[in-house]
Amino acid sequence: MGVLILAVVVLLLIGGWVCVYWAARGDAPRWARGVAKVTLLGSEIARSASRGSRSHQSSGDD
Repeated sequence: MGVLILAVVVLLLIGGWVCVYWAARGDAPRWARGVAKVTLLGSEIARSASRGSRSHQSSGDD
């Protein structure tokens, strides 16, 4: 069951990346541009969360 869920998540991610590429080319339909926006927003949220968690860690070099 876990493998099935992981496979679905991977397929959704790949689909999002394809929509981002398609929208960047400029000939994507409206729904693909929407999926691309959601994918890029999720990427930005993940990136900011990653930066935030790194800034709260102590380096130990003090």
